[in-house]
Amino acid sequence: MAAGCSRRTTLLAAGALLAAALRPAGASDSVSDRSVVRAGVLKFGTVSWELDTVRAHGFDRQAGIALQLVELAGNPATQIALQAGAVEIIVSDWLWVSRMRSKGEALCFIPYSTAVGALVVPAGSGIAGVGDLRGKRIGVAGSPLDKSWLLLKALATDRHGLSLDRDAQPFFAAPPLLNSKIADGDLDAVLTYWPFAARLEAKGMRVSMTVSDMLESLGQSATVPAIGYVFREDWARANPAAIAGFQAATGQAKTLLAQSDSAWERLAPLMQAEDDATFRTLRDRYRDGIPQRWTEEERAGAAKLYALLARLGGRELVGDAPTIAPGTFWTGGA
Repeated sequence: MAAGCSRRTTLLAAGALLAAALRPAGASDSVSDRSVVRAGVLKFGTVSWELDTVRAHGFDRQAGIALQLVELAGNPATQIALQAGAVEIIVSDWLWVSRMRSKGEALCFIPYSTAVGALVVPAGSGIAGVGDLRGKRIGVAGSPLDKSWLLLKALATDRHGLSLDRDAQPFFAAPPLLNSKIADGDLDAVLTYWPFAARLEAKGMRVSMTVSDMLESLGQSATVPAIGYVFREDWARANPAAIAGFQAATGQAKTLLAQSDSAWERLAPLMQAEDDATFRTLRDRYRDGIPQRWTEEERAGAAKLYALLARLGGRELVGDAPTIAPGTFWTGGA
């Protein structure tokens, strides 16, 4: 009991510090007629592209909310901010949401993107598929528990009898370092998140396989949203108009960004694209990841994928829950 109280005290203290030190950009005191929704974001993260579009085009005002962006230093900081009540919404994956629900913290998920990542190789590489990875130096974004890595390993074992941990040379690191190493010829392939894969693609490298390809090859749905907007269930139930307004506003932003090239021009500084090719590739890969459906079929697909990942990653990845926690996916609104 004491440990639980201590953890909650720590989160509340973190929330107080965040609220004091990180006043949302553009915050105004003249929004009393609208529900304020604070979103924790990374300054140059892809989520900022969508949420900045919401604010710039007044989609939040049209939906009866006042969207405020709280810039945070990294994904762990966004999770702490959400748990502490310093923000209402962050972006994360549904594995984390399910794990937190299994621990008694009722969080919920709505889709943001189906984009995950890709296996990228140099343009002249002889790597045509998973079977060609034997003996190769593979850069992997994140840790040995990265979900894309688990899927690639499962596919290599299932289709080619390869154990990539043993039969290849994996190297785990942050995405920017991996991009640098493959550009210098120190790696034969990189399995990385989609914005970094897009940057390599824009430089002339070749996408050997996307994570969606891996999912399809493993008999899984490739249309399941990988990451989404995450919020506290008690907040959403107490503020149904706010969460519905947020869904409506972000839906409008997705529609605009899917259809209008000019809407992207103002986002160029946030995208940090060093040339036109990178700008266009980032734009196009974001568009590819816009979810087209979010029905019971996709939610069932996510539950099936969870079971596979739980088998591949074990307790380290999903905790003590072998199946996805009920209520992980929010179905109370639009």
